Amino acid sequence: MKIRCLIIDDETLAHDVIESYIKEFPLIELVRKCNNAIEALEALQQEGNIQLLFLDIKMPGLSGINLLKSLPKAPDIIFTTAYPQHAVEGFELNAVDYLLKPFSFERFLLAVNKVRHKIELESRSAAAQGYFTVKADKRIHKLNFEDVTYMNSIGDYLKIFLKNGKVIITGETLKSIEESLPSNLFLRIHKSYIVAVSSILYIEGNQLVIAGASLPIGLKYKDQVIDRFA
Repeated sequence: MKIRCLIIDDETLAHDVIESYIKEFPLIELVRKCNNAIEALEALQQEGNIQLLFLDIKMPGLSGINLLKSLPKAPDIIFTTAYPQHAVEGFELNAVDYLLKPFSFERFLLAVNKVRHKIELESRSAAAQGYFTVKADKRIHKLNFEDVTYMNSIGDYLKIFLKNGKVIITGETLKSIEESLPSNLFLRIHKSYIVAVSSILYIEGNQLVIAGASLPIGLKYKDQVIDRFA
């Protein structure tokens, strides 16, 4: 599964270099390029599950450091900057790596492999737990991963469809639930849908078919859905 990322930098040259490196690394999907922290905040709200930020530090307005501090739950961070003096603070904020411009493709590769290994470990850890929890009907429900078929966000509510036919309706967001799901067991196929990989029967055109339902595949998610089953 590809790692979905943003580039956040006020320099066009930095965008071009990082994008060219990403094209050489098939396990990364560039979702959007942002010129400043405000654009990045908008992208994080709009684009669903972003797992990695290539983040510059010195930018007009909000700095990369302050952007990271403002995020309640940040994606993995690789700082990309020309200023070595911020390295200690960057690592104190749990950055995975710190790339000093200009950096080579080999150094870039080392950094993204650190992220890949970290995500794989976290996914295995979440899968080993075997369940997640949601608040609904004034209760906290414990839902086993294996019992879920798919999830559908409708307005302010999220419906979680279970294999036994029950439906849990919660006020929690699809994005917040997605963060607790192992990526090897669940797949985002649309801004409003997440499916359990084990429930998928086949893909036909822009529809993903599971037992008892045909779900739409969003245009911006289609490539990652196809890649998952290629």
